[in-house]
Amino acid sequence: MNNIPLRTIRSFVKREGRLTTSQLNALDSQWTKFGVDFSKQPININSLFKRNAETILEIGFGNGESLFQMAHENPHKNYFGIEVHRPGVGRLLNLAQNANCQNIRVSNHDAVEVLEKQIEDNSIDRLQLFFPDPWHKQKHKKRRIVQDKFITEVARVLKPEGVFHLATDWKDYARHMLRTLNNSELFINLSKDETFVPKPDERPTTKFEKRGHKLGHGVWDLLFQKTQS
Repeated sequence: MNNIPLRTIRSFVKREGRLTTSQLNALDSQWTKFGVDFSKQPININSLFKRNAETILEIGFGNGESLFQMAHENPHKNYFGIEVHRPGVGRLLNLAQNANCQNIRVSNHDAVEVLEKQIEDNSIDRLQLFFPDPWHKQKHKKRRIVQDKFITEVARVLKPEGVFHLATDWKDYARHMLRTLNNSELFINLSKDETFVPKPDERPTTKFEKRGHKLGHGVWDLLFQKTQS
């Protein structure tokens, strides 16, 4: 019998560019302050931030600019970001340090594993997933992070009535997200017509998004609330 473990299907590909000197320095000097090492032991969020406050978890924060903006503008909230690409992590660490932003913590690991192993039940107030890789080719759609198993994990870590906020600039993926979540008994669509919502004020508009708007590209936001049961 073949005992080779099955390969895990991941929702990302490591294709990060070259790290700048400042990003490398930030990873070396600021990780102990802001970084969260991966382990299979659950994290106590209150201990991690040394306080009890509303906590937002963002999966895939890219270059870190929008997550930093949210954290900087809302010092009374906790922001925990997960990003697999080290240049974005290094940039966020630089931004946080330069602004003395104390309410950010960062993980540089596969978000699905962090979610499954490190995040406790009913510990997160809001989970954000902005512009994940759409895997638009038919043969790659199985790699999309928004699947039934992932949604179950999101529901597990969210507090009762916690909010799952998603955004994408791919219409096909937006429809997939909407269909998958509308079919889940774990969430309620906060849209009045059970479709999409106008862009919430708390999500910053990125430079990439602004360029897309100029080119006529659409962006779709979804807000779902965890059911109480």
